[in-house]
Amino acid sequence: MHFQWYPGHMTKAKRMMQENIKLVDLVIELVDARIPVSSRNPDIDGLGGNKARLILLNKADLAEEKWNDAWIAYFEERGISAVKVNSRKSGGLKPVHSVILSACKEKIERDRRRGILNRPVRAMVAGIPNVGKSTFINTLAGKACARTGNKPGVTKGKQWIRLNKQVELLDTPGILWPKFEDQTVGLKLAYIGSIKDEILNTEELGTELIRFLCINYPGVLEEKYQIECSEDAYGTLNDIAESRHCLLRAGELDTEKAALLLLDDFRSGRLGRLTLEYPA
Repeated sequence: MHFQWYPGHMTKAKRMMQENIKLVDLVIELVDARIPVSSRNPDIDGLGGNKARLILLNKADLAEEKWNDAWIAYFEERGISAVKVNSRKSGGLKPVHSVILSACKEKIERDRRRGILNRPVRAMVAGIPNVGKSTFINTLAGKACARTGNKPGVTKGKQWIRLNKQVELLDTPGILWPKFEDQTVGLKLAYIGSIKDEILNTEELGTELIRFLCINYPGVLEEKYQIECSEDAYGTLNDIAESRHCLLRAGELDTEKAALLLLDDFRSGRLGRLTLEYPA
C-alpha cells in the first residue's frame, strides 16, 4: 500500500505548535503502545527543542506487557522519561501527575531559586491523530474538558486545561508528517486507525494485518474466527467473511466488511494484547 496524506489542517496545526512551544515547560507526547516508534511524529522532536520531554505509552492495555516494559527501557536509555498508561481508565493514570513534576524538577527548582513560587508547570500534549490525547486529558482532569472521538481529527484548535494548582495542559490537534519514508510506518498507523479508513483500501489493509498476525501471533485468528491461517492472506480474509456471515445481497462473500470487522477487533483489543513493533 502507498500512503501519502497531509491535509491542510495539519499544516495549520504544526504552525500553531511552533507558535506555542515557547509558552510551555514540558512536551508530553502520547504514542500508541502497540507501535511506539511508528506512532511518534519525528517533527515533534524538532518542535520540542530543549523542552523537558515525557512519552506516554497510551493504550498499554492493548499491547503485550513484556514489550511495554521493553519500550520504556528503550526510551529511558535515550534520556526520555516514559510511562505506560491506559487513558480510558482513571486508575491507569495514577503515576502521570508525579512524573510530570519529576520531569520538570529542574524548572521548578530554578523558579524556586528566583523566588517564583506556585507557578504551575505548563505542558503541551502532542501526538498523532487518534492516539488518545483528548481521552487522556479528560481522564486526567476528571471531566470532559477536551472533545473526544474514535476517529482522527476531532481536536481542531488549542485548548488550555488547568488540572490543579501545579499543572496546566495545552491540548493540540494531532498531526501526521508530510511523507512516510518507510511505507510500513504508514501501514502500522493505518492498522491503529490514525489514518482515515475512508482513504484506504480496506481489504488490502486487512490482508496485510492477516499476514502479520499469522506469522507473529499464530493461533490468534484461528481461535477468534474458527478458521485456519494460510499463506494466501486474501483466502484467509474470505474464510473470516464466511465465518462471520459477511455476505453481499447476491450471497457473495463481503470481504470489505470482513476486513473492517478484523480491524475493529484488533483496534478494540478483542484479538488480545498485540504489539506490532519491537525495540531494536
